[in-house]
Amino acid sequence: MSGVNMVFIRDTELVLRATVELVNTLPRTDTSGADTLATMADLDGFAERHTYTGSRARDDRELAAVRGIRSRIFELWTVDRDDAVPLVNAMLRDGRALPQLVRHDEFDWHIHASEESDHLAQRILVETAMAFVDVIRADEYARVRVCDADDCRGVYIDFSKNGSKRYCDAGNCGNRMNVNAYRKRKAETPA
Repeated sequence: MSGVNMVFIRDTELVLRATVELVNTLPRTDTSGADTLATMADLDGFAERHTYTGSRARDDRELAAVRGIRSRIFELWTVDRDDAVPLVNAMLRDGRALPQLVRHDEFDWHIHASEESDHLAQRILVETAMAFVDVIRADEYARVRVCDADDCRGVYIDFSKNGSKRYCDAGNCGNRMNVNAYRKRKAETPA
């Protein structure tokens, strides 16, 4: 892609965006405190939005397994680059990662590191770990962030060119904080 300043290759960015959305379904990251991955419909929507291929059980065990890996993945936002390495390595080991090149749908050659028959939670965990391998190797771990908004613990990856993003996209946080700052400045300005 000439003329485009990309931080990560396309498939890595897609997985990172999916990972952010998954982690932000946790009650501790949602501004309302709600768990937004509560039903099979929620999981189906997530899997469809992020084009997860492979087998799907579409049952309560699958939903519970995907819900169960979210806290483990969230840990990646609580550590620095060096401390992320053992977490990523454990995810790869536990997921029995076996990287291989694949091509499907509209995606050209890219890496899958799990079998299509593996459980969805296992595939998500391995894909997340593989994406974080790229983040770590590119020395871009400073882009793995928690929202700066006073009332939000949402996570995000800063894909901006200059790495200056401060707020997540989950709760309109940037706009909300800008309005709060404006109102504070107006209140402090003498009439």
